[in-house]
Amino acid sequence: MPTPYQTHIGSFTRKSTFFWAAVGATVGLANLWQFPYLASLHGGGLFVLLYLASLLLVTLPLMVTEAVLGRYARHGLVLAMDGFIRSAKVSRWWMAAGRLGILAAFLVLSFTAVFGSIALAYVFYGAMGLFSNADQAGATAILSGLVSDPNEYRVFMGWHAAFLVLVVWVSVQGVVKGLERTLRVVVPGTLLLMLGLFALAAWHGWVDGAVGQLLELHPDRVSLASVKAALFHAFFTLGLGMGVWAIFGAYTAPETRLKRSILAVVLMDTLVAILAGLMIFSVAADGASFDGERGFGLLFVSLPVTLGQLPANQFVLATVFLLVVMIVWTTSLALMEPVVGWFREWTGAPRGWSALIVGLLVWLAGLASLLSFNVWASDRFAGATVFRWLELLTGGLLIPAVAILICVFTGWRLTHSLSHRILGRAPVLFAAIWYWVMRLVLPVVIAYIGIQYTAFSLTNLCASGGDGIWCGRPASVLSTVDQGTLAPKDEAETKAEQGAPAPQPAPKSEGTAPTRDSQPKAGPSGNGPKEGEILYHSV
Repeated sequence: MPTPYQTHIGSFTRKSTFFWAAVGATVGLANLWQFPYLASLHGGGLFVLLYLASLLLVTLPLMVTEAVLGRYARHGLVLAMDGFIRSAKVSRWWMAAGRLGILAAFLVLSFTAVFGSIALAYVFYGAMGLFSNADQAGATAILSGLVSDPNEYRVFMGWHAAFLVLVVWVSVQGVVKGLERTLRVVVPGTLLLMLGLFALAAWHGWVDGAVGQLLELHPDRVSLASVKAALFHAFFTLGLGMGVWAIFGAYTAPETRLKRSILAVVLMDTLVAILAGLMIFSVAADGASFDGERGFGLLFVSLPVTLGQLPANQFVLATVFLLVVMIVWTTSLALMEPVVGWFREWTGAPRGWSALIVGLLVWLAGLASLLSFNVWASDRFAGATVFRWLELLTGGLLIPAVAILICVFTGWRLTHSLSHRILGRAPVLFAAIWYWVMRLVLPVVIAYIGIQYTAFSLTNLCASGGDGIWCGRPASVLSTVDQGTLAPKDEAETKAEQGAPAPQPAPKSEGTAPTRDSQPKAGPSGNGPKEGEILYHSV
């Protein structure tokens, strides 16, 4: 069996594949269920500018660093760190950056696949007409029946397994025949499908109001919380801190202009976020304010209710959720790669067996999140389900810790000359800014993000009845966190989590389609995921 450094993990054959793979990794569910809400709340076009600035000034340097580490070493994050540690003759404790990154990718993939399974089920539910002329209560019942019913969890497990089969099927075929071919077809197809759905919204005359909410400048809505929201969204939606960029950097073809490609990915992510936001806002809100609507309630309740009133709604709904499946599929493929690459490098096992073993482990780990919505919903530790603790572990600890370790290692432990050799050819000004941002700015900013994320999550646990020790003594500290920065709750959601009945929609006359701005904002009832439970992660 070959030793780790003799294991060739593969490479892309075309220089543009890195771009398509990176776009597939960065465009996730947050573009659909979080960005439009944040933009409408925090100043419309001004929030878009803040988001783009956060991408260029804060997250772009970290994206470049992870990618060039992988390209220079031609290995995944773990063995790349190992090689640089040997070269710099520094402590082996720095290997934690690579290992924790792989763990983060594995855990995030485990619950991302759960979201993908819901979207996959909705493709068939929509095609079968289950949402035709459905009202809010009917759509909520369908979602709760799939996700929350403890008597039907085996059906949910079946959809979960089916989605992971799609992911493993691509991964088994290898980097070129599987990953490269799939991403070069699916990612452009996803963008074209999104354009088509946007055209449908425009044809129905729903876009004007959305443009006013998301693109027009509303300075009265901008505050310090808006800057924080843009920064958090930029950091948590790009797949950073999980080895994704390192493995894609290792796969790049020799003629790929890596830094230009990353800049193009950042700009494309912004454009896709705007397009997806306009599409979702147009369809789900008809130009009115979201008024707190986001997450599961937006994507899996309000959207089906609205589209279920259209002619040919079965085709439209199946197409919309096919788009969602494609988005989660490409995200999952990106998350799968660092784990499979590490397993191959660590064991020297063939690609096929590595993908099958990792896929099986991801399925087993994902059952913890899946069952926490139904069978294990009442089994809580300090007021939180397994899924909620996994999200807190990855978003509040692992991902920020890995990002900080990479920044400090590159900026302080490697020599100045080695850091610039790893960066490669770049304009002098860019290289200087990159180096000092990595050394001085990013560690502080990312530490702030991780602390705020953790504090907000723990505060949410206390607000929803958690009995952790932090709900007593540190409550005065945690309550200072600006909850509007992450995912502020609406009144209905807060009351539901505290056990009080949520406000009910006013009864509508028979035969009249519900208007978008009259739809209630609460997420699915019962044990299913609520808005406050799904904050920020790589999806």
